[in-house]
Amino acid sequence: QVQLVESGGGLVQAGGSLRLSCAASGSIFSINAMGWYRQAPGKQRELVAAMPSGASTNYADSVKGRFTISRDNAKSTVDLQMNSLKPEDTAVYYCAAARSRYGGSRLGNGMDYWGKGTLVTVSS
Repeated sequence: QVQLVESGGGLVQAGGSLRLSCAASGSIFSINAMGWYRQAPGKQRELVAAMPSGASTNYADSVKGRFTISRDNAKSTVDLQMNSLKPEDTAVYYCAAARSRYGGSRLGNGMDYWGKGTLVTVSS
């Protein structure tokens, strides 16, 4: 099993920045992809960004140019730097990991492990 713990959420004004971090523990040797998803009130959970080992980094169109995902394999962490935040970015952000090398890729592969989520609120 893999445990994922997120940190870094909070309240920020529109145009501001936040950095989310996620640390993985447990059977980290089984992880071949990590990423971030979000779920806004009344909406389905959606991919924000993912780094699958078998495919290129994948970003949602809505965050391209504003968000940057980075991964430190040695530390088993994945971060999400969020700049130029908009009120529509308000959501609970979830860290995710997959055994598949294509987890979170444009092929549509899903994730196997999920964190509990961290709330990001962007005020206008």
